[in-house]
Amino acid sequence: MTTTSKGLNVSLEPHLVDALKQVQNALPEELKAKLSEYVAQPAKPIIPYELLQEVSQWSRTPGGKDKLGSKSMNPQDYSMVSLLAGTTTSPEKSFGDYTPPPSPEKQAADRARERKAITALVNSIFSIFGAGFAAWWASDRTGWRDEYKVLFGLAVGVIVAISEGILFLIWTSRGTSTGSRKSDDGRHKKDDADTEVESKEQDEPTQIIKASTQQDEGSTLRQRHQQL
Repeated sequence: MTTTSKGLNVSLEPHLVDALKQVQNALPEELKAKLSEYVAQPAKPIIPYELLQEVSQWSRTPGGKDKLGSKSMNPQDYSMVSLLAGTTTSPEKSFGDYTPPPSPEKQAADRARERKAITALVNSIFSIFGAGFAAWWASDRTGWRDEYKVLFGLAVGVIVAISEGILFLIWTSRGTSTGSRKSDDGRHKKDDADTEVESKEQDEPTQIIKASTQQDEGSTLRQRHQQL
């Protein structure tokens, strides 16, 4: 018995209840007592997967095959495939909603946007340090004290950093809206292309029929002229 089946339940469908009731009296006493808790009226909505597995394993034993054969019952009807047919695994559990993966177009757009964002950040860092160093170097000719030169360079760097941050936020917001519009346009274009292909495929048989009809009419007219 695998560890993955522990704790799993199976929905006890009406056809499964009937199948288990038919084999209940042929089971060993211990297994019969376990099964009676679930198939007795009113039947429970679920049954442990392990219990069904025990019934299936018993049906494959020599003693189980003999008892089932004496009651004109087929052991294959109690295999796990037959018992689990039409049932639901763990219906009492609430699984999360399935989130489909993004389309290839959206993935490509996201990767391109990430590369642009990284490039913009690197350029901003170089701009900040470059502006600060340029301000410090330019203030060297003013005769200021060293601490004033450093403060001036830092102030210029902070101003450039703030401006770069604002520009980056604006670029990010515009890039997000543009990317969503492009993906929507791409989906619409794809749908339009599929519609055009379908319409062409539908028109081709009509054109063939028209061409064949025209050929038949032309041959009929020639035959009439020959007869005249």
